Amino acid sequence: MLSELPADITPDRYGDGGVVEELEAHIADLLGMPAAAFFVSGTMAQQIALRIHSDRRSRRTIAFHPTSHVEMHEGGAFERLHDLVGRPVGDPYGLLTLKSLEEIAEPLGALLLELPQREIGGQLPAWEDLVAQAAWARDREAAIHLDGARLWQCPPAYERPLDEIAGLFDTVYVSFYKDLGALAGSGLAGPEDVIAEAREWRLRHGGTLFAMWPYAASALACVRSRLPRMKSYRDHALAIADALRDVERVRVVPDPPHTSMFHLHLKVPEGELKANMLRVAHEEGIWTWKTTFPGTHPDWQIVELTVGDSTLDFEPGEVRDLVTRLIAV
Repeated sequence: MLSELPADITPDRYGDGGVVEELEAHIADLLGMPAAAFFVSGTMAQQIALRIHSDRRSRRTIAFHPTSHVEMHEGGAFERLHDLVGRPVGDPYGLLTLKSLEEIAEPLGALLLELPQREIGGQLPAWEDLVAQAAWARDREAAIHLDGARLWQCPPAYERPLDEIAGLFDTVYVSFYKDLGALAGSGLAGPEDVIAEAREWRLRHGGTLFAMWPYAASALACVRSRLPRMKSYRDHALAIADALRDVERVRVVPDPPHTSMFHLHLKVPEGELKANMLRVAHEEGIWTWKTTFPGTHPDWQIVELTVGDSTLDFEPGEVRDLVTRLIAV
C-alpha cells in the first residue's frame, strides 16, 4: 500500500500539518462539514463525539440500536471511560423505527444511528424514515451522531451525495479501512468547535501519535481511488444476490441487498461449512470467509459478503457455484 503513495507526501508532527491536514480538509469537504479530524481508531472517535454532545447538553443518556458497535464491540467504554448511560432502542433483528424512538421519555444527550446497519446485513432505513428520526432528535434537543463506518456504501442506495446524507447529522464518523481498504484510521467531521474539542480529547486518549502520516496518506489515496467504485460494488452485489436467490438452503438478507454488503444464511452444519471453506482455499486458492456466525437455528450459519475489488473479479454465476460447493454435505 505505502509503495503506491505519491513521493511528495508531507509528514505530519503529532497530527499537525502535512497529509493529515490534507486528508481532514478533503473529508470535511466530502461530507459538507465545517471541519474534520483524523483518528487512528473509530472506537475512540465515536466515544469522544458522544462525550462532547452529552457534556454540552448536561445529559448522560445516549440511545442506539441494540446491535450498535458502541454496545457490542467496545467493552462498555462509553460507560466506564465517559460516565455515559446507554439506552438500546428497538428490535435487534430489524431497523430502528421512529415508533421505537417515540417510546423514549427521558431526555437524551445524543441519538446514534448507523448507516448501513452491519449486524443486520447492511440494511438502510428509507430516506423519509431517516429524515423523520433526525427531526425527532432535534425536536428534543438531542444531538444526532452518525456511525458511518460504511457510509461510503450509502450514496448509490439513496441516490444522494455524501454531503446530503451527512447533513442530517451533527457529527459523522467514517472509517478509512472498511470498504476503502486503507491501512487503518477514521475521520470525525462536524462543527469547528466540536472538532476542536475532539482534538483535545484525542490527546487525552493517547490518540495523537508522533507520526500519523502513513495512515492518513493511505486513507487519502484509498478515498480517491475507491470511492468512485461504490456504485459498481453495489451493482455487483445486486447481481450476486439475483444469482443466489433460488439456491436451495441459501437465503439472502436483506433481499434484495440495500448496499454492497449483505448476509447469506446457509443451511449447513458449522463444521462442514468451515471444512468446505478450508478445502476451497487450499485446493482452489479462493479465500471465502474466515468466520461464520450462528443463525437462529443450529442448522443455519451466517456469513457476511461485502463486494469490493476482489469480488468484482468473480461473475455472479461463479459466486453461485462457489456457495453451492460450500454448503455441500
